[in-house]
Amino acid sequence: MERAVRLGVTGWVRNLPDGRVETVIEGEEETAQAMVEFCRKGPPSAVVTDFRVEWEQFRGEFANFKIRNTGRY
Repeated sequence: MERAVRLGVTGWVRNLPDGRVETVIEGEEETAQAMVEFCRKGPPSAVVTDFRVEWEQFRGEFANFKIRNTGRY
């Protein structure tokens, strides 16, 4: 979350029940890409074993970056 705020991206992040993390990031291409690269590695305590990115058209849906409640299937 701190990295998202520092980069100025908006959107959200949440932990899923199966241990995966899901995030939606919006921002200028350069800052969104920087956030994606951070997520590929994760913070120092994280272990990232798989990573997938889906790029979509910018929609301007979010005013800030939030942590959402755990997702349910």
